[in-house]
This record gives sequence, C-alpha cells and structure tokens, in this order.
Amino acid sequence: MIIKKFFQRIFNWELWNFYVLYTPIAPVWAWYCLRSWSVWYFSSSNPTITFGGFHGEGKKEMYDQLPPHLVPRTLFIMHDLPFGDVINKIKEAGFTYPFIVKPDVGMKGILFRKIESEEQLHKYHERIPVEYIVQDLIEMPVEVSVFYYRHPTQQSGTVSGFIDKELLQVKGDGHSTLKQLIEQHPRAKFRLEEMQHRHGHRFDRVIPADEIFYLSYAGNHNRGAHFTNLHKEIDASLLKVFDELSHYTDKFFYGRYDIKTQSIEDLKQGKNFLILEYNGCGAEPNHIYDCGMSLGKAYGVLLHHWKMLYKISKYNHKNGTPYWSFKKGWKFLRKANKHFSLLEKYD
Repeated sequence: MIIKKFFQRIFNWELWNFYVLYTPIAPVWAWYCLRSWSVWYFSSSNPTITFGGFHGEGKKEMYDQLPPHLVPRTLFIMHDLPFGDVINKIKEAGFTYPFIVKPDVGMKGILFRKIESEEQLHKYHERIPVEYIVQDLIEMPVEVSVFYYRHPTQQSGTVSGFIDKELLQVKGDGHSTLKQLIEQHPRAKFRLEEMQHRHGHRFDRVIPADEIFYLSYAGNHNRGAHFTNLHKEIDASLLKVFDELSHYTDKFFYGRYDIKTQSIEDLKQGKNFLILEYNGCGAEPNHIYDCGMSLGKAYGVLLHHWKMLYKISKYNHKNGTPYWSFKKGWKFLRKANKHFSLLEKYD
C-alpha cells in the first residue's frame, strides 16, 4: 500500500511538493527579476494591496476594496479579546451558528473552520494566536474560482481560468467507518495524518448511506478540493462581470477571485454571487489541476501568467507604483513566514 502510494505521487505531478513542481521553471522567474532590477518586481502589480498580494496580505484590506454588497458579512476579532466580549460582538452583528472562522492573514486553508456551537468557538478563540475573521457560512450551491488579469492600459482584460470546486468529502454507504471511507477516497487517502488530526475522534463512526461528510470546508487544492475546468463557459458576459470588478478600484490587475454563486448563469449575469476572497499576484492559476493537463502544458500556463504579471508590474512601476526595496520586501517576507509558521503549529 505504501509503495503504491509512493509511485502514485511520483507519476502524478499534481501531488508533487511545491518546490519540486516549480524548481524547473524558477530560472524564468529569476530572469524577470533581473530584467526589472528588482527581486520584488511583482509588488507593483496590484498597487493597493500589500506586496501586490504575493504573500502575507490581510483579508480586511482586500474586502475593503471590493463592492460591499458582494462580500459576505464579516467581523474581525482580536485573538486577545475576552471571550465574553467576542460573544457580545458576534450577537450584536447578528451572526447565528454555523459560521466560518479563519485568520485575517492566512493561506492554504490553515485554521479555516466551520463553527457550529459556542463551545467550538471558545476552543478556537483560545487556540488561535492572531486576529481572525468571523464570516457567514454561504450556502450557495456552486463554488468557483476565476483567474483574471488586465493590463492597466486596457479597458478589458482576460479571464484565463474558470473552475468549479468540490470540497473534500466522502459519501456514506451505511456500513463503512469514516476512516475506511477516507482510506478508499482517491485524494483523502494521501492525507491520513491531516485527517487523523482533524477527524480522528470520529474515525470509528459509521456514516449513514448517502450522507455527505465534509472533510474540509476550504476550497483549496492543497486541502484536497477537486476542481472541474469550466473553460468552455468563459464568454463575453463572464468577462464583463470581472472587467467591472477590476475597474471598481481600478487597482486590481492580476489575481484570482474565489466565489460562491447560485449558478454559473447567475454569475455571468452579475447576480446572486459573493466573493469569498480575492488573491493577488501570489495566486496560483489553479485551473492547471484536475483536468488531465500534461506537465508541459501546465508549465506553459504558468509561464504565460508570469509573463503577464511581469508586463503589468513593469507598467505600474513606470507609472507611479515603485517596486519594493530589497530590504522592505525581505523584512516583510520574514515577518509573514514567521506568522504562517506560527499558524501551522496551531492548525
């Protein structure tokens, strides 16, 4: 079993470690740094987002720049606030269980949780070491990611990626335990240590027939979510929606929108959708995953996006948004990495 999993990882590039996957094309990234005479050339890509949204930016600054009616109700909580005050704030804001909590500055679904009771919230509040977000659990049935970029000189941009997300889940058969269902799942079986940490106390539970058990509520590839490529759905009406979003602040030029909507058609019509997050220049074009794409083609997609990122950043740099200095970027990255290392300890 262990040997089989090992070879599955070797021959499926989508399961490779980040550094293994990206090292062969890293010289291209280095070339853009040299051409820009800046290690942090991308920092000017989205001028009003810290570091261009590459790493370590807060969700609050992103939400503040999006149309308010397109953002889920959100409350920011300091981790050292007395729990009684937390409960009062949540009640005053009108939240009811269940809802979502996640760090304001987070990544990869770390410490993303669905909270169903005051007891769960208390445990989360006592555990998390940083400011976090309380947010409505959006029950809309469709979750998608849309990758969009626009050169600042152009009125219309490009929707380069459009995917549907299916959260990591198992379906009960009435006789298998949760652990057995996880071991049989094509993606969850590679995450047994993580599943033990999150759901070990439920491993012996038999999941009723046809009941869906969500193993993660984070729609991230590195949290086991499955993607379906919707590139055939990209059309002028979809592009119009994201052109308008890009022009709302006129400063979002490159990144990925994570969205919940009632339907694809509603999204194309610009109605019945909410933006869960906007990820800036550090966003991965996640439409390379789960669509049978070859490694060579995936590299082609990544390199195309890096080229567009370079062009956008270069233009913004020449027109009033300077690249971050090496010292400023290095200090910020060290601080951000220290922050994420702390989060991983508590995840």
